Amino acid sequence: MVSNENIEESTDNVNKNIEYDLQIKKIREELLKKFDDYRTTLNYMAADAPISVLCLSAVTERILIDNGFLRIYDLFNVDFTKIKGLGIVRIRDLTSRIDQFLSMC
Repeated sequence: MVSNENIEESTDNVNKNIEYDLQIKKIREELLKKFDDYRTTLNYMAADAPISVLCLSAVTERILIDNGFLRIYDLFNVDFTKIKGLGIVRIRDLTSRIDQFLSMC
């Protein structure tokens, strides 16, 4: 037979396990957020480089400089289609070079 004490003890253990799991979940979420913030910070720090390190064509680089984009981080959150002179091919080349640069960071 199962006594009431064993049932209460089992219930307490289950409650403790649930609380522990909730705490672990909260810690994991906070850690993932911190890592995401850290990754964003590192990307911006690494992107504090002149756009010349992207090895773009002279025309593309000149277009970007003329529009005030001197550093790689200046290119973040920019709609390239609104920059005059950048066509589909240049935008594709630019985005692939930015991806390559950030993947090396």
